[in-house]
Amino acid sequence: MHSALVIGTGLVGTSVALALRAHAVTVHLRDADPEAVRTAASLGAGTARPPSGAVDLAVVAVPPPHVARVLAGLQAEGVAAHHTDVASVKAEAQREAVALGCDTSSYIGGHPMAGAAHSGPLKARADLFEGRMWALTPTPDTGTETLNTALELVALCDAVPVVMEAVAHDRAVALVSHAPHVVASLVAQRLEHAEEREVSLAGPGLRDLTRIAEADPGLWMDILGANAKVVADLLEELGTDLGRMVTALRGLAGDGPERADGLAVVEDVLRRGRTGRARISGKHDTRPERFETVTAVIGDQPGELARLFSDADQAGVNIEDVRIEHATGQPAGLVHISVLPGLAATLRKALHNQGWRQR
Repeated sequence: MHSALVIGTGLVGTSVALALRAHAVTVHLRDADPEAVRTAASLGAGTARPPSGAVDLAVVAVPPPHVARVLAGLQAEGVAAHHTDVASVKAEAQREAVALGCDTSSYIGGHPMAGAAHSGPLKARADLFEGRMWALTPTPDTGTETLNTALELVALCDAVPVVMEAVAHDRAVALVSHAPHVVASLVAQRLEHAEEREVSLAGPGLRDLTRIAEADPGLWMDILGANAKVVADLLEELGTDLGRMVTALRGLAGDGPERADGLAVVEDVLRRGRTGRARISGKHDTRPERFETVTAVIGDQPGELARLFSDADQAGVNIEDVRIEHATGQPAGLVHISVLPGLAATLRKALHNQGWRQR
């Protein structure tokens, strides 16, 4: 790949452009917002000048409802040999592309499983996709050269390609992303009018559960609108499960014969939830391992986290995972460091010798 055109200079589009520029690909930028293009160009993502001829690949980085229309316009221009997109819903765009008469042999859908709570070119990073899954959804007549060009794009972004049908992709992302986002928002909205005392007791569990609810509602309206039926079906199933759980908990709260039934249902849900959670890949896309945790108290000063990691490195202990728990209203927090079994004692001793307070 020598040249590319990125249409849409938000977080994902600009990150794709930065990744391609890191491999010396000539990147041209286009966006309905001239300021977004100027910002992306100033970050080194490419040039706002139009290409003088057809580029190797056009990357459509616009919201799902606009993908097919933009694709049709690009093909009418003849600006690229091959086309892909990075929208999070695939089947609807593929159907609309066919309805608009697009040449689907030079088009393949794409969806990098990476992003952030906040959008815009200033949040873009060349390494945003490193190690992340990148779904590719060919049309029935996607050409081999188009598929290979998309695979090269994924490789240049250091991501991991997964080829699947568009409908299967939309079911998968509804399960692992879209429905969970709705659930996180439903839980988070319960905090809107809660007493300050109640919110102050929030711990890392609630923060983890509701983190994705910070995302831009406008962006998510586009995503949910494009995959509404699949998400609705999943939430309906979840609603049935919630109703069963409510009945079980009410039985558990009583003293009658319903208590034993309630106990069995609640225990079954918790057990199956733990089993399901264990299926999520761990580090390097492997099965999750059992780690030991060392917890250090850290102050809110510049360089403290770097110093903690450096002290762990000096002890010869690799940090497998890390979680930071901020103390509400206090200039301090807890850093929970996950290490392989057998190394926790070594790390605790090293941190103690360096003066770190531990829990």
